[in-house]
Parts: sequence; C-alpha cells; structure tokens
Amino acid sequence: MSSRAEPQKIIHPFPPFYNEDSRILILGSFPSVKSRKQKFFYGHPQNRFWKVMAGVCGCRVPETTGEKKVFLADNHIALWDTIHSCTITGSSDSSIRDVVPNDLTPILRAAGIREIYCNGGTSYRLYDKYIREQTGRDAVKLPSTSPANAAWSLEKLMQAWRVVGEKLNE
Repeated sequence: MSSRAEPQKIIHPFPPFYNEDSRILILGSFPSVKSRKQKFFYGHPQNRFWKVMAGVCGCRVPETTGEKKVFLADNHIALWDTIHSCTITGSSDSSIRDVVPNDLTPILRAAGIREIYCNGGTSYRLYDKYIREQTGRDAVKLPSTSPANAAWSLEKLMQAWRVVGEKLNE
C-alpha cells in the first residue's frame, strides 16, 4: 500500500465471531487493511490484541485464524466491530467518516453477553453515538491495542484489560 492511500468506501468484509456460549463482546471500530486481507480480527502483526487477551486468559498466544477462533470459543469471547461500512483511508481510525453502524441484535439474541467492551476510543465513541440506544446497554471503554496507541506498553494494556478476564471468571 502506498503512503498516499485514497479514501475508500468499504463494507465490513467478514462476519462477527460468536456462538451461543459467548459471554463477553469486544468491539473494535473497523478492520485494518491487514485484517481485511486476512478476513479476521486484529490481523496486523503489531496489534497487541491477541497477546493481551492470551495474557488476560492465561493462555498461549494464538497464531493462526483457526487457533484464534478456538481461543475465542474456549474463552466465551465474541468479536465484532461498531462499523458496518464507512469511508476510510488505509487503516486510520481518524480518517473514518460516513459511518453506518453494525446491528448487534443477532449477537445479543443468540448469546448470553454479560458485558460489552470497546477496544479503544473510536469504537467507544461510535458505540455511544450509534448503538447504545439500540441495545440499551452501556459499554466499557478499554485502551486500544492498536500499534497506533504507542503510549500504552503491553504490560500497561494487560493491566487495563484484566477486567475482561475477571468478567469471564464470574
């Protein structure tokens, strides 16, 4: 990808991950270029999501998409994003506009979701603006695991995200 990426209107290219045993829902904003190519969540090698979640759950870090799906299912975690479609330049959350939000109803009907977490400020802001009224549920804002959030070390992220593990162990 060139450094002069053009804004693109993109529809989310892959489905949410959940099943009837999912107990928490983690929402990102919109998949990065790498995630869109892999057709699964948090595909950028520098995104710390999988390391943080493995640390929080006391598991080894899943590597392949198949391992990631097993990890999520075994730990009762659902993943989705707040955005169904938007105009975005590359992977930049700050470039997002023309947002059409995702409908969380199918996940909330199928699974006993105890808590909704937003991975970063953009996800939280968009949830609050477009989705909270539909679900009637608050979400918990967590610091972004994105490499763009360089101010947060892996250790600091794991500390903040520990609340997810606590909720899973209830």
